[in-house]
Amino acid sequence: MGMTMTQKILAAHSGNVTVTAGQLIMADLDLVLGNDITTPVAIKEFAKLGEQAVFDKDKITLVMDHFVPNKDIKAAEQCKMCREFSAEHDISHFYDVGQMGIEHALIPEKGLVTAGNCVIGADSHTCTYGALGAFSTGVGSTDMAFGMATGKAWFRVPPAIKFILTGKPRRYVSGKDVILHIIGEIGVDGALYSSMEFTGDGLKHLSMADRLCISNMAIEAGAKNGIFEVDDITREYLATHGAAAPREFRADPDAEYERTVTIDLSQLEPTVSFPHLPENAKTFGEFGDIKIDQVVIGSCTNGRLEDLQTAAEILRGRKCAKNVRVIIIPATQRTYLEAMEQGLLKTFIEAGAVVSTPTCGPCLGGYMGILAEGERAIATTNRNFVGRMGHPKSEVYLASPAVAAASAVTGRITSPWELEKEAVL
Repeated sequence: MGMTMTQKILAAHSGNVTVTAGQLIMADLDLVLGNDITTPVAIKEFAKLGEQAVFDKDKITLVMDHFVPNKDIKAAEQCKMCREFSAEHDISHFYDVGQMGIEHALIPEKGLVTAGNCVIGADSHTCTYGALGAFSTGVGSTDMAFGMATGKAWFRVPPAIKFILTGKPRRYVSGKDVILHIIGEIGVDGALYSSMEFTGDGLKHLSMADRLCISNMAIEAGAKNGIFEVDDITREYLATHGAAAPREFRADPDAEYERTVTIDLSQLEPTVSFPHLPENAKTFGEFGDIKIDQVVIGSCTNGRLEDLQTAAEILRGRKCAKNVRVIIIPATQRTYLEAMEQGLLKTFIEAGAVVSTPTCGPCLGGYMGILAEGERAIATTNRNFVGRMGHPKSEVYLASPAVAAASAVTGRITSPWELEKEAVL
């Protein structure tokens, strides 16, 4: 029996010729990732191991992004611990205020992951790097500590679901709509501990920003990882960002999948996930007017330059609705600078939005946009659980940058197609 993409990567990193679903393996790691929330716990566990040094100072990346610049004393103490650990062990890739970005946007941008890598991170959205053809998955802080010490991690080889993407998406239909549609179809446990593997001729119509968004939210379907077949778009991105030479793995023709799902991208519409689960996906026409209090465009899911360009295209020459707070969060310093150079920040500010330094911020109910009781937000983030962005009685609706920007203009959840139609008329 042949192997899937994920199984081939895990076999190569564990010294096995073949691996099968359910097999327990010990794999060598190409990168271990932590942030200002999860790393302090890992540092304490690392100390318990009695190790004097990390396995490779060039293969550990610590990104201060959740509560940075520090929002309170506790956040400051956590970051201080990370800074001291990084200095003590001479960590090559430590990113703090002025250099940091939201980790899952920053790591690909810095070229720290390439196709064929095996990556763990103490953050559930580490699955993002599957967009680059890597196996990457989130782990707990204890596993991160073991990874920093040994350069290895235990895995149970996951089974896989094959997603064949065909067709070309229509205008304002993006990777966010694709993944919200998929989660709406299979549910938040539809890919539980499975690898979501994406292939098909529709891939050529999905940008790297689309793919990073889709892989990022694989965990919202319960998946162990999400991974894209490597193509010219992947290769160009890796080369442009200075990543190491890719090692490409393709699924064997006789690879075994739990099931195969075919999606015609040309039939998808702008999609919104309603509270309080990402699987509550609806398209316009399935719901009426829903007024909002806040719009958040950013996060590791949708804070890249392409996302900001889409939002700016819709907001240009328009004003944000009265009594609607619109928060734009570029995912990295480089994205912030490029957005500034392209005039996007001017567009946002003239529309009545505010622009934040790169941070996870409100996505996890951290800061920079917490919701009060009864308030509603539409956000380009990845989760809308109860209390995710603030008060337990607030509501978060997940959508693409295009839908979020259109909603900012009208003050209600709005399809970008509606605004486009009005502009033509």
